[in-house]
Amino acid sequence: MRIDNNTQLAGTLTYAQKKAVVAATLGTIVEYADWVIYATFASILAQQYFPAGDSLTALLQVFAVFAVGFVMRPIGGAVLGAFADRYGRKAGLTLSILLMSVASFAIGVCPNYETIGIAAPIVLVIARLVQGFSAGGEFGSASAFLVESAPAERRAFAGSWQWFAINAGTLVSFVLGYVLAAFGSETGLTDWGWRVAFVVAALLGLITLWIRLSVGETEIFKKRIAIEGVPQNPLKDVIFKHRGDALRVIGIAMSGNLLNYVWMVNYPSYLHLVTEMSRADTLLIGVIAVTISLFIIPFVGKLADNIGRKPVLVGFALLSALWAWPSFALLYPGMSFIEGLIMMTIAMVIMTGFAGAAAVLMVEQFPAQVRVTGVALPYALSVTLFGGTAPYIITAMNGAGYGGYTWLYLAAVCLVAAAVYASLPETKGRPLR
Repeated sequence: MRIDNNTQLAGTLTYAQKKAVVAATLGTIVEYADWVIYATFASILAQQYFPAGDSLTALLQVFAVFAVGFVMRPIGGAVLGAFADRYGRKAGLTLSILLMSVASFAIGVCPNYETIGIAAPIVLVIARLVQGFSAGGEFGSASAFLVESAPAERRAFAGSWQWFAINAGTLVSFVLGYVLAAFGSETGLTDWGWRVAFVVAALLGLITLWIRLSVGETEIFKKRIAIEGVPQNPLKDVIFKHRGDALRVIGIAMSGNLLNYVWMVNYPSYLHLVTEMSRADTLLIGVIAVTISLFIIPFVGKLADNIGRKPVLVGFALLSALWAWPSFALLYPGMSFIEGLIMMTIAMVIMTGFAGAAAVLMVEQFPAQVRVTGVALPYALSVTLFGGTAPYIITAMNGAGYGGYTWLYLAAVCLVAAAVYASLPETKGRPLR
């Protein structure tokens, strides 16, 4: 059965709808701040949680744990996605933020390797697995909640706030890193400053949990439950009845997920290593570049509502393929702050094309009965395959002397994504199922 979003949520955003957008956005900001802080302080975590020795080996171990967290994302997408399809988007959102906050707090207070030995990396791995489980369910629940809370003619605009929140969460991690690096000593940052970032992010999560508990469930979900009852097995339905839709979500998400971790999450660290700029300067570059993207993303969402999702995404993929080589090849030791800022800002502006149109297109692939599971599971698989492995692959290629060829991987994925976007039917103006 199709539920016409035009009938249910016609007109502009009401106060309740705006409140729903704010609640979902704030929660995702905190979720991704918690998630990304790990990458921001990767080099410090390598010193804290693994035996002293070769720095590259320790950094690879930290990135391996980073990738291990992604293994749990599909599991979280399946479990928390089905939970949200059965019991509500609000229930899924509150559970995911609680899990993420607890895991971040555990990382922030766990003693280092010198104090408790092998138990330190074990705690790190367990906490990262919980974070991955939580993040796996967050995207699907938040995306469905945002799009279902909007009138039909503003669905892309509402969905754009999901990636606004992801970028803003990354921004929070950069700001915390910059403040701690700029106003504290390098020794203080290594000894205790990084812990402050994790604990602060965890406490922000508990505040956001209270905000999420104050909003209502989407009308589309409530009407579906009233008419058809609670779905028995959303995961089974996605696998056997909506396999094609799920594969489309992987294709929609793959380039954005890869570039998110290459151009946003890890680019400041890469600038620090290649250009020899200070950690504080490269984090400040990240703060400015991501902030610029935040002002652009909602307007790109409006553009996707006006001209359609496909042209926006095809443009993003082609521009990304063109910028893949310069984004690495033009970096050099001694590069100035302004030059580094221009490099990252170009990448972030290009990525607003994905941020403004991707979430809504994923949500529009599925009916309400399986919407969260249908988005969460394949999206999490895409994140794991293309995002979670990116830091490890790039670090390993640099260590082996093949860093100059990283751009080929990025360009190839983006060109495949462009073909996927071009092949999809346009969903602008279609009622949600």
